[in-house]
Amino acid sequence: MTPAATRYRLHRPGWRDLLLAALSGAGIALGQAPFELWYLALPSLAALIWFIVRRPAPLAAAWLGWFGGAGYFALALVWIIEPFLVDVARHGWMAPFAVVILAFGMALFWGLAAGAAAGLGRTVAGRALALAVTLALGEALRSYVLTGFPWALIGHIWIGTPVMQLAALVGPLGLTLLTTATAATPAALLERSRGAALAGAVGAALVLGAVAAWGMQRLAVADPPRAAPLVVRIVQPNAPQAEKWQEDRARMFLDRMLALTAARATPMPDVVIWPESAVPYLLRQSDPVLALVAKASQGVPVILGINRDDDRRYFNSMVVTGPRGEVAAVYDKHHLTPFGEYLPFGDLLSRFGVTGFAARDGNGFSPGPGAVGLDLGRLGRVLPLICYEAVFPQDLRTGGPRPDWIVQITNDAWFGSFSGPYQHLAQARLRAVEQGLPLVRSANTGISAVIDARGRVLHALPLNTVGYFDLALPPALAPTRYAVWGDQPMLVLLAFLASALVLARMRKTD
Repeated sequence: MTPAATRYRLHRPGWRDLLLAALSGAGIALGQAPFELWYLALPSLAALIWFIVRRPAPLAAAWLGWFGGAGYFALALVWIIEPFLVDVARHGWMAPFAVVILAFGMALFWGLAAGAAAGLGRTVAGRALALAVTLALGEALRSYVLTGFPWALIGHIWIGTPVMQLAALVGPLGLTLLTTATAATPAALLERSRGAALAGAVGAALVLGAVAAWGMQRLAVADPPRAAPLVVRIVQPNAPQAEKWQEDRARMFLDRMLALTAARATPMPDVVIWPESAVPYLLRQSDPVLALVAKASQGVPVILGINRDDDRRYFNSMVVTGPRGEVAAVYDKHHLTPFGEYLPFGDLLSRFGVTGFAARDGNGFSPGPGAVGLDLGRLGRVLPLICYEAVFPQDLRTGGPRPDWIVQITNDAWFGSFSGPYQHLAQARLRAVEQGLPLVRSANTGISAVIDARGRVLHALPLNTVGYFDLALPPALAPTRYAVWGDQPMLVLLAFLASALVLARMRKTD
C-alpha cells in the first residue's frame, strides 16, 4: 500500500462513524416541517459538530460532514420522490436514485464546510467555531450557486416559533448562523471540561431565550387596521397531479373552480385567487373560459394560473382578469425549476445545433423578465410569486415601489402529501416575516392559506381537500430591515468571519 493510500485510510472515518454522522443529520431534519421538533434538531446539530471537530484531519472531517449532510437532506428532502410517482410505470424506478443523488449532492456543501473548518482550526474549540461559520457560509452558497436551492436551510427549524421573528432583521441566513453558533458552543468548550461545555450550553440557551422573548414581544403588538378593507377568496380545487391534465377530468376541475368562485357570500370578496396552472388551456385559446370566470365571479377580478405562448416559447404565467374576463395584467414566472420546468443550458446548446433541449423547441418553459410588482388599482400593489419562487427570499425584491401584499399561486400536488407541501407553506410564512407583508397563497391540492405580516397562518384549507374561504386581508407592517437590505449584510458578515479565520490560521502557521 502506498503512503498516500495509507494516509487516506487513516483519515477516512469508519462506517460506524459515518453512520452516526448520517443519523445525527437525520435528527437535524426533524426540525423541518412537518415535524417541527427544533428541540431535537438543535442537539442533533451539536452532536454532528462534535463528531466532526474531534477529527483534526480535513479529509476525515469532510467525510463526516458529507455523510451528516446526506442524512439531513435524505429526510428533509424525501418529498423529491413524489414527482416520480405521478407516473410510476414510467418514472417510479428513478425515485430512489433522485433521493440519493440530491441528498449527497446537497451534502457536498456540508462536507466542504467541515473540511474547511478542520483546516482553519488547530484545536477542537477553534474547529468548532470555524465550523459554525463555514457551515452557515455553505448554506449561503447553497442558496445562490447554480440558481440556488435554499430549501430546508438549517435556520428553517425556527419557523413557527418566536425565534422566527428574527428573520425580519437578518433573514434566513441570520437564523442559520444563530443556529450553527448555538450548536457549536458546547463542542467549543467540551475540550476544556464537561462543566465548561454545560455552561456554554446554558449560555447559548439564554441567547436563544432572549431572541424568543423579543419575538414574543413582536408577536404581541397589535396590528393597525387596513386603511381600505380587502376581502380575498382562496379557491382550492384539489386536482391530483396524475389526473390534472386528463381531458375528461380537466373540465371537471375547471367547473369545480367556477362553482367555488360563484358561491354567494356576505360581503362578497374583492378578489378571487385560483392556483398555478388552473386553466388547462393556453392563454390565447382561453377567451371563452375567461368569460366564464368573469361570469362566475360577477365581475370581481380573478388571479389565476395559466400557461401562455409567444414566438414559440412557453411561459408559466399568472393572469389577472377584468370585469368582462379581459386580461388586465400578466406575470411570467422567472425563477424556473431546473429539470422540472426547463433543462439547464438548453438554449445555449441549441446554438451549437443541439436543439433537443431548447425551450424554443417546446422543451420546457422560458423565464419571464424578473420580479415585478403589479399595480391592481384598488386592490393595491401586489408582488406575484408562482410556486417555487417563494423559496427564494432574494426574488422578493423588485426594485420598484413596495408591494402592499404578496400572492403565491402553486401546484403542490407535485410535492405529495407528506412533507413537501408543509415545508413549502413554512417558507411562505418566513417570506411574510422577512418582508413585513401579508401573503396569500392558493395551492391546487393545498395548503392554501392567508398569512399575516408576522408569519401567522390566519386561516388555511387542509391538504387534499376541495374548498374555498373568504378572509379580510391583514395589514402590512413598516418595511423590515431585511426587506431593505436583503442578504447583503449577512453575506458580508460571513465573508468577514471566514476571512478572519483564514488570517488567524496564517498567523499561527507563521
